[in-house]
Amino acid sequence: MMKELLVFGAYGALGRGVTKILVEKKFDKIYLFGSNINEEEKIIAQNVQNIIVSNLSQEANVIEAFNKIIPGADKIFFLFSTIGGFTGGKFIWETEESDIEKMINVNFKTNFLISKYFSRLVKESAGGSICFTSAFTGSNAEIKKGAYGISKNALNFLVKNLAIEGKEINLSVNAVAPYIIDTPENRNWMKSFNYNNWIKPEEIGELIYSIITNYNFISGNIFELKERFEKTITA
Repeated sequence: MMKELLVFGAYGALGRGVTKILVEKKFDKIYLFGSNINEEEKIIAQNVQNIIVSNLSQEANVIEAFNKIIPGADKIFFLFSTIGGFTGGKFIWETEESDIEKMINVNFKTNFLISKYFSRLVKESAGGSICFTSAFTGSNAEIKKGAYGISKNALNFLVKNLAIEGKEINLSVNAVAPYIIDTPENRNWMKSFNYNNWIKPEEIGELIYSIITNYNFISGNIFELKERFEKTITA
């Protein structure tokens, strides 16, 4: 059975660390999707195909991306999506209509469309597994993060609903929900915080690999990643 991996947002802040881990795993074919792929960062390998995609909240662009993938009864497909964005700093009564529309589009609609066409791909194949990037805020309300949390909560419901329906086509569905990820962008934004507690993209990459490759019994979960131990425990 062939194993093929799709990563959306492969070269973003989270995607770079996760992709670094996943490309070292045993996949027959890996498709790395990104809206802006830097030539210096591009991963070059015999089993890797880099694909530039446009705005994924537009269905036509998602269809174009999935048209590059060939289904098969001898294939199992795996997908990780890092697609998402953040807008915050406002109370609900200060939130503009454009704020909520932006968050719904980037955090929910994009992943809904990805799940729609990935499901169709899996339906024509032997099975598959998809893992989204949600957020701790999606299940735990935080002040001045209303639009963001609402959009991630919608994504969480998609995970739960698709996990139930996915049983019909051998599809498992999960999401990781980090609180703060240790990226250069977040360190620059929150300079006074303790970085030792933050989850690293590479750690998330290892977790995602475990989740998607144990697809036969792990489905319908939102894995909250609040913080890591400051000190490493050694055996």
